[in-house]
Amino acid sequence: MMSSEATPVDPPELYRSPAFAQGMILPAGRTLYVGGQNGTDSSGELLDGLGPQTEQALRNLLAVLAAAGSGPEYVAKLTIYLAAGIDPSDGYAATASVWGNRRTAVTVLAVTPARPGALVEIDAVAAVPD
Repeated sequence: MMSSEATPVDPPELYRSPAFAQGMILPAGRTLYVGGQNGTDSSGELLDGLGPQTEQALRNLLAVLAAAGSGPEYVAKLTIYLAAGIDPSDGYAATASVWGNRRTAVTVLAVTPARPGALVEIDAVAAVPD
């Protein structure tokens, strides 16, 4: 029987990170693509600092997953866009506080955000269980 959750793929010849998976298998079925979530609250206000923005972006991501009938256990891929030139340490710590130790495939990029003051944006690809 096939699992309905995203399943990590970590070939033994590659480093096994406790924070991310080298690849993820999604079960066949519906796929959710979550657009980039910033650290904005429900009124559209941008929170102050990388840690609070990262936590809020992840809460926003979790809200989209829940609205689609999915959840973090079905996420195959996160892409995290950080403002260029900032120390990502606060963002990594904030990710752990909201996301927990749920491993998934992750790509982190340094970019120039489109929204002034935004320090992080996070998008995701997830399965939507039947």
